[in-house]
Amino acid sequence: MPGYGIVGEDDGGGLLPWSWAVERLERSHDYWVATSWPDGRPHVAPVWGAWHDEAIWFSTSRTARKARNLLRDPRCTATTDDASEPVVADGTAELVEDRSTIERLTAIWNAKYHTDTPVEFYASSKNACFRVTPARVVGLVEANFTGSPTRWELD
Repeated sequence: MPGYGIVGEDDGGGLLPWSWAVERLERSHDYWVATSWPDGRPHVAPVWGAWHDEAIWFSTSRTARKARNLLRDPRCTATTDDASEPVVADGTAELVEDRSTIERLTAIWNAKYHTDTPVEFYASSKNACFRVTPARVVGLVEANFTGSPTRWELD
């Protein structure tokens, strides 16, 4: 990444393929979601979720700080749970209320986490499902810290 003092390809560097990032987004057990309080302070919280359809999807209580923050300001960052090969996605969260989408997400989350949570849990008025659509994603491999950092700009 220009401006970061990263070594070039001839010196052991090289950009990571997008498939590398997608693999880590798919296998991440948890994600960390960063939002901002109304006064601008940062707020970070872990969530269960899934990478699906080019986005990170997660659910939380509507009264949770992260939900209230996102409903006020949808800009956020979501990261994978592996600090040695992180994928960090800056994007925008959208509240998902479509029943068929929530049904599909419930099946995805139940399969991923080996749970049997009913659709009604996620579709209730007490819960909020979010889709985080990334605009910019950064990833790196700790073992090749100076040669691997890669940034993807998404549409």
